[in-house]
Amino acid sequence: MLSPALIAVDRNSPVPLYYQVAQHLEQLIGSGELPPGTRLDNEIDLAHQLGLSRPTLRRAIEYLVERGYLVRKRGVGTQVVHPKVRRPVELSSLYDDLTLSGKNPQTTVLSLRTLPATDAVAHALSIEEGTPVVALERLRYADDEPLAIMRNWIPQDLVELTPELLERAGLYQIMRASGIRLHLASQTIGARVATAAEARLLHAAKREPVLTMRRTTYDDGGRSVEFGDHLYRASHYSFEIVLVAR
Repeated sequence: MLSPALIAVDRNSPVPLYYQVAQHLEQLIGSGELPPGTRLDNEIDLAHQLGLSRPTLRRAIEYLVERGYLVRKRGVGTQVVHPKVRRPVELSSLYDDLTLSGKNPQTTVLSLRTLPATDAVAHALSIEEGTPVVALERLRYADDEPLAIMRNWIPQDLVELTPELLERAGLYQIMRASGIRLHLASQTIGARVATAAEARLLHAAKREPVLTMRRTTYDDGGRSVEFGDHLYRASHYSFEIVLVAR
C-alpha cells in the first residue's frame, strides 16, 4: 500500500503537481521502498488518498510508464517494474556507472583471445587489417540481472588482461590503472532485434528490442585504444543526453 505521507506535494511550487508526484514515486522505486511487482491502487482511489485530481495522477503515472518505471497490465492494474539503468552519455564505463548508481555490477567473461583485426576493427583502431588485437566478450549484470553483452577490441600489448581481472574490474578501470589516460570517444547509438543467442544470454524474450552502442576511445595523445560494440536490454536500459542551446 502506498502511503500518502510518502508523497507530499507543494501546491505553491511552480513545478507541476503531476511532475512532483512522478518524482516522488521515481525516488521510492529507485530506493526500493516500492520494489518491482508492487501494485498501485486504481487511479480514483490513489488520487483520493493523495488529495489530487484524477487527471493529475493519471499524467504522473503515464510519465513513469513512458520512462519504464511502471507498467499497466489488463486485469492486474499498474505495477512497479525493474527500473532502467539510466546512463549519461559521457566518457565513462558501464561498470563505473553501475557502481555509482548502486547497481552491483558483475561480469562473466565469455571469451578473451588474440585475433586478426577485421576491416571494421582495423579502421576503428587505425591499424592495418589483420593486425593482431585482443578481443574480449563479456556479459555484464546489474543486481544479478543480465543487462549487456559487451564486445571490445584493443591493440595487442596495450594492457595485460585476464578473465579474473576483468571479472573484478571494468575495462576502463584497468586501463587507467595501467597509466592510459582516456580523453575522448566517438560513439554511435542505435537499436535492433536481439538474435536468439543474444536473447538467451540476456534472459530476454525472442526478438526483444535491444539498444546498440559502438564506441572508439582515444587517449590524450590521440591514439585509438579501444573499440567497443555493446548490446543492452532496452527494457532495462536507456541513455540520457543533455542538450544545450547555442
